[in-house]
Amino acid sequence: MAVAAVCASTVLPLSRPAAADQLSDAKAQAASIEAKLSATTAQIGALGQQYDAAKYHQEQLQAQIAQTRDAIAKAQAKVAGDKVRLRKAAIDSYMSNGTAANSNPLFTTNQKDFAAKTVYTKVSENRLHSAVAKLTNSQDTLASQQSKLQSQEAAAAAATASASAAMSQAKALQAQQNATLAQAKGQVATIIQQNQAATAAAQAAQAKAAASAPAASSGSSSSSGGGSTHSYPVPPPSAGGSGAVAAAMSQIGVPYVWAASSPGVGFDCSGLTSWAWGQAGVGLPHYSGAQMAMSTPVPGLANAQPGDLIFYGPGGSEHVAMYVGGGSMIEAPQTGSFVHVTPVRMDFSGIGRP
Repeated sequence: MAVAAVCASTVLPLSRPAAADQLSDAKAQAASIEAKLSATTAQIGALGQQYDAAKYHQEQLQAQIAQTRDAIAKAQAKVAGDKVRLRKAAIDSYMSNGTAANSNPLFTTNQKDFAAKTVYTKVSENRLHSAVAKLTNSQDTLASQQSKLQSQEAAAAAATASASAAMSQAKALQAQQNATLAQAKGQVATIIQQNQAATAAAQAAQAKAAASAPAASSGSSSSSGGGSTHSYPVPPPSAGGSGAVAAAMSQIGVPYVWAASSPGVGFDCSGLTSWAWGQAGVGLPHYSGAQMAMSTPVPGLANAQPGDLIFYGPGGSEHVAMYVGGGSMIEAPQTGSFVHVTPVRMDFSGIGRP
């Protein structure tokens, strides 16, 4: 709420005439508020991807937990069966040992019968030992699976807590941003919009110049954002790229909704790209970092094709958009905005082809 407090003291009264000094002050105040809003928006976006990552990890753990529980059920059934077999073997061993005790080669009248009884006794003893060993192994397996389940459930609980913490922090930042936005009405808000329009125009010119510049070579080194240069080959075209773009374009105007992936209702950044590529028959997780890891790298914007994903932040952890061609991309950018097409921002960390 500190941001709101600062802004509360800086909003211009609209009743005064727009003198030169007031305009200068308003521009300075607008720049200050815009910087605060930009920082808060970036934090909310990063938290959104942190939440998606935690949910993605949680889903994987739940699948592992289901497998482990199935293994435990099988191990418990095996332990129960081994106990039954052990009881039977123990009874057989007891009976055979009693028979052997009443038999003595010195007094028996049938050596053949005595030999058969001796063999039966040894077989019975071997069965008992084998049953004990099998039961022990089954119990060890069961204990191991139960310990594994405890670890998996603890990890799942940690992932759930991480997702919950990210959501709570994002809500707090959202409330802070709403308060700041409320202070940015009137003259200051108008100047912010003018500044944003000028920035967008500059980015459009920069993207147009980058798109028209000839590539250094057909699949070798080229800049891919963040000042880095990569030397990997251009991947083959993706058959689903045009379908993914068409699906994403059909959602223009749908509001940004944190951690959502609902057509016609709301998307966050990775929710839009995962849903759009899903319509083209390609499954992507609802997390920008995982999408980058699963995509084939594309060496630079000059080699990008419609449908390619453009990632921001380390490992794509902060934001993802979809290239639509002509130096533009479609994205679900931030709270308070809508799915829209915008020039590619050149500070991306990588481009990937699903």
